[in-house]
Amino acid sequence: MERKNGVAATILRVFLGITFLIHGLSKFQGGIENTVGFFESLGLPGFTAYMVALIELIGGIAVILGLGTRIISILFVIVLAVAIVKVKLAAGFLGNGQMAGYELDLALMAISIYLAITKRSLLALDNVLLRSKKAE
Repeated sequence: MERKNGVAATILRVFLGITFLIHGLSKFQGGIENTVGFFESLGLPGFTAYMVALIELIGGIAVILGLGTRIISILFVIVLAVAIVKVKLAAGFLGNGQMAGYELDLALMAISIYLAITKRSLLALDNVLLRSKKAE
């Protein structure tokens, strides 16, 4: 049973990492200045656009590799919670025809919470790094 849970956690971890990596890349490829302007239009400081984009980009890569998954998953939860409250909540769960709803954000948040509280997944660098620290 433990192995099945490890496999499931690995699948969720890689999916979450790829999703955030792509979102982070798109913020830079679309012009980070556009993202800064969007954040400012929401009443958020412009520098937070850089923070979010870097959390998504670097965090996505790290989660794919299984490096710092618990901490980064918590950062993802914070990013998603702010996105839901500041952007998506008004559109509703499924959206309003002009904007997507927050259903995907909630699903990603659930995955992030699961990864933050679960034991390590398979094929993760944390397994190697934490094992070597225990041996010292």
